[in-house]
Amino acid sequence: MKRVIIISYYFPPSGGAGVQRWTKFVKYLRLFDIEPIVITVDENKASYPFQDTTLLKDIPEGIRVIRTNTSEPFKFYNILNKKKEIPHSGFANSGNPSVLQKIFRFIRGNLFIPDARVGWNKYAYKAAKEIILKENINTVITTSPPHSTQLVGLKLKQKFNINWIADLRDPWTDIYYYKELFHLNITKQKDLKYEKTVLENADEIIVVSEDLKRLFNEKSTLIKSNKINVIPNGFDEEDFSLNNNHNDNFTITYTGTIADNYHVEGFFNAFANFVKNNKAKNIKLRLVGIVSESKKLLISSFNLENYVEYVSYVKHTESIKYLQKSDVLLLIIQGYKNNKGLLTGKLFEYLAAKKYILCIGPENGDAAQIINECNSGETIFYDKVDTVSSVLTELYEKWSLKKELYLGNENHYNYSRKNLTLKLSKIIKKY
Repeated sequence: MKRVIIISYYFPPSGGAGVQRWTKFVKYLRLFDIEPIVITVDENKASYPFQDTTLLKDIPEGIRVIRTNTSEPFKFYNILNKKKEIPHSGFANSGNPSVLQKIFRFIRGNLFIPDARVGWNKYAYKAAKEIILKENINTVITTSPPHSTQLVGLKLKQKFNINWIADLRDPWTDIYYYKELFHLNITKQKDLKYEKTVLENADEIIVVSEDLKRLFNEKSTLIKSNKINVIPNGFDEEDFSLNNNHNDNFTITYTGTIADNYHVEGFFNAFANFVKNNKAKNIKLRLVGIVSESKKLLISSFNLENYVEYVSYVKHTESIKYLQKSDVLLLIIQGYKNNKGLLTGKLFEYLAAKKYILCIGPENGDAAQIINECNSGETIFYDKVDTVSSVLTELYEKWSLKKELYLGNENHYNYSRKNLTLKLSKIIKKY
């Protein structure tokens, strides 16, 4: 088998959506004659917002996982912060930031470039260097965020001229919460240079969507479009079983984060109109994950408390159970610039659950295209309140008559983890 080093900060028992991409790649790479060696951070030293030990079952027996030390500022943050929590993606658990939190964000944004987990780099580099020298491995994959991990790949490329594949799951300097880190111009320019240098020097780049490919391709004239490969997130067929039970309540489920900067006012307005117009009590909107306090207040302002169920963060296996016990799955694309290419992992698990998907976001985005391709639902723009309300009413009426809501086809199998790992293996075997 061809051996390849994978450097990933997030790896089981880390939890959350981002960790699943490379957990599943590692699970299936051996099927395509590739033996992965994983370098990650020691879970006892890491700064994980979540842990999910159930994901450990996906790591095949005998896979070498090297866990290293790290040096990060979050322990000092926890000393000062009353919540004692690691900041979540997009600061979803921060609410309205205090003066102290703003100071910490400024420090994080200007002293830790590209991000606050850059202190892991020296340990990850040392571990990778030892393996490369002892075992003559010539291919390294770095995956981010944290984007600081890409600097490990850059250094290894420059030092050993290895074949380097950079996987970027999210935008870098264009991420929607970037401005909330209060970068000085000099540090922002430094971060932009890091981003450009990584993109120019990686032998291959992997991204999750066509629009993200466009975004990175425009960063430099030296970046060849044909070296940027699109491998989206996906779903693992082994995680899902068919569930066609009819619920006592018409159940709409959303899984994941709803942060302060999510554009959800239109949807909750539409949902309130839908509830009022149908005068029914057997309607439930289940929000599984982190919902910011400001969004909870918004929901209260529409008098929806009796119709909304909050479920805090759950492990991946539990999250899938909630999907399968639903009638409609709600997908919300953050309303920010360059969001057409946003393809969250939950979209593909929604597809695998074979439930109707109601997507609130750009109607010409990559998510909308995939939903249409799979005939799995509808995408409606944020401010189309009447349209959303009408669609919910139509679905509710069909549900009341016990009619099938999901009309999907077989195209969703294009996004199975096995098929996506096959695509990855072809890129790895170029070298």
